[in-house]
Amino acid sequence: MDNAYKCLSVNVLKYRAYHVQPLQYQHLLKIKEWRNQQIDVLRQKNVLTDEDQFNYYTRFIQPSFSEVNPRIILFSFLLREELIGYGGLTNCSWDDKRAELSFLVSTDRAAQEDQYDEDFSAFIHLMKEVSFDVLSFNRIFTETYDIRPHHIRILEKNGFVLEGRMKEHVFIKGKFIDSLLHGCLKSLQFGDNDFKKK
Repeated sequence: MDNAYKCLSVNVLKYRAYHVQPLQYQHLLKIKEWRNQQIDVLRQKNVLTDEDQFNYYTRFIQPSFSEVNPRIILFSFLLREELIGYGGLTNCSWDDKRAELSFLVSTDRAAQEDQYDEDFSAFIHLMKEVSFDVLSFNRIFTETYDIRPHHIRILEKNGFVLEGRMKEHVFIKGKFIDSLLHGCLKSLQFGDNDFKKK
């Protein structure tokens, strides 16, 4: 593993056959490919180049490894040692003990509803462990465009509660689309340590 986050006491977390580890440089181009293929569900507006991806890593990701309170904590997401996605915590507010959950899985896996459910649920489990146990955060939240009903169902199945709707918030393929806000509080889980159950 090339990097480790100074802010984390544990940098590799495992759940069943899945694990996360700090985002690895060698995974950047595969992630760029998936981002470009799934651009409609991301805040990304333009197709990324290799240079864009490497510059982002150098300017934002690499410095975050050594920061005490980074704004972004990103992980490579692996299944049996194979990269299948990435994501983590963004817009971290250390004073408020909250962060936004980010997740993207390979385009092939995203297209299979049952597989996506399994992958995303496992990733949420791991991010709850990072957020609530390792970092002692109080809240994680998401923003999801209302063109992803399956993604939203998985969030809600895994303890996220719909907190609001921003009407016609984004413009996708010629249409205004709502954004849905979901939140997950540590205190509203089945117990503070429930996410540790394997």
